[in-house]
Amino acid sequence: MQYIDAFCHFFPKKLWDKMLAAEGAARDIGKRMRGVPCLYDLDERFRCMDLFKDKNYTQILSLGMPPMEALGGPQESLEYCKLANDGLAELVDKYPDRFAGYVAALPMHAPDLAVKEAERSFKELHANGVQLHSNVNGAPLDEERFFPIFEEIAKHDRPVLLHPSRGADMTDYKTESKSRYEIWWTFGWPYETSAAMARMVFSGLLDRLPNLNVLAHHMGAMVPYFEGRVGPGWDQLGKRTSDEDLTLVLKRLKKRPFDYFKDFYADTAVFGSRAATLCGLDFYGSERVLFASDSPFDPERGPGYIRDTIKVLESIEMPNDKREAISFRNAQKLFKLT
Repeated sequence: MQYIDAFCHFFPKKLWDKMLAAEGAARDIGKRMRGVPCLYDLDERFRCMDLFKDKNYTQILSLGMPPMEALGGPQESLEYCKLANDGLAELVDKYPDRFAGYVAALPMHAPDLAVKEAERSFKELHANGVQLHSNVNGAPLDEERFFPIFEEIAKHDRPVLLHPSRGADMTDYKTESKSRYEIWWTFGWPYETSAAMARMVFSGLLDRLPNLNVLAHHMGAMVPYFEGRVGPGWDQLGKRTSDEDLTLVLKRLKKRPFDYFKDFYADTAVFGSRAATLCGLDFYGSERVLFASDSPFDPERGPGYIRDTIKVLESIEMPNDKREAISFRNAQKLFKLT
């Protein structure tokens, strides 16, 4: 058995240093993240990974928060992305026994630049996918200006890793100016991911790009638990709306909405919850679930979620071929690993 961690986060040194030296959002985020050395310190990363040598454990690297488009204008964000992609590619090339691959970052608020950086990342840097966030500085991913980016990703047959992005400025109640008690994160992030998935489905994006593969972080967010609403509920799309005819959306789609949601990939990064893991596995099946930890954002700042997620998977009875699929074979296939 081996484990390929499909969704975990790291900042390469040149990008990290630039963030700390910058002004504004980048520097503020860097200061907050300093308390998680495993996120930017390679020696600490290796120390954490060495705890799982007996598990034959490797990682697919992606950046931590925030989205690069949140750090500045198009050219500045592009510079951050290039530092990220060059740095992650270098780590994979230098430490193949540690890092099985990486996913690229793009300046999504500048679609023309994002397409070019995606092409560069795939052709020159051999990226295994792209990490996109659930919105682009507040804009939905199904806006037409973003379609060429998805088209470029699909052309190279690489997956999108969909990460939630939402802050305290997204309020829980209309009468308030901010979300309280970090509700924006605990419940807001799963909602964000689920909403982005729904927009991809109902906008027809997945019909236009039928070979586009999307891995929805945190076991497909809310979708498995709300199977009844996603299925029979959305089969009745339009019954609750009087100011437009949403039944036309169902007629336009090539499949039942439920079937599109079943086509997403999901990961096991549910913070060690056995119940959530079982729910997600029941919905997606072993052929569309990938092992992932979301390291290093656990209370131990590195090993906790890795250990707990492996423990949960090993506690679930399943045939060995399904266990292998979840643990590493689905990652090998989706990320085109050799």
